[in-house]
Amino acid sequence: QVQLVESGGGLVEPGGSLTLSCQASEYPSGYYVMAWYRQAPGKEREHVADISKFGITIYNPSVEGRFSISRDDARPTIFLLIDSLTPADTDVYYCCSVDTTDDSWGQGTQVTVSS
Repeated sequence: QVQLVESGGGLVEPGGSLTLSCQASEYPSGYYVMAWYRQAPGKEREHVADISKFGITIYNPSVEGRFSISRDDARPTIFLLIDSLTPADTDVYYCCSVDTTDDSWGQGTQVTVSS
């Protein structure tokens, strides 16, 4: 199973930017998708963005234009760049890996947007 470790969260002022990182132990063999989700207390986990093995990206319409997902194939690591942060972006952000047989999740990284 792929091991995932997120980092880069923290306290940011409204309007600021943040880049989250997700270090994977490896990319899955075969077809896979790497994704970011977020979750606020008492709410369901929400899909934010994903990037496939072939580099195709999909965004939640609510974040498109402000969020950008990318990956470094050499490390392997995926990133989530978040621009123009608002308090509504305050959540725990999770990285996940989904392939044809399994899915793995990281422990999450807290993003808090506040002045």
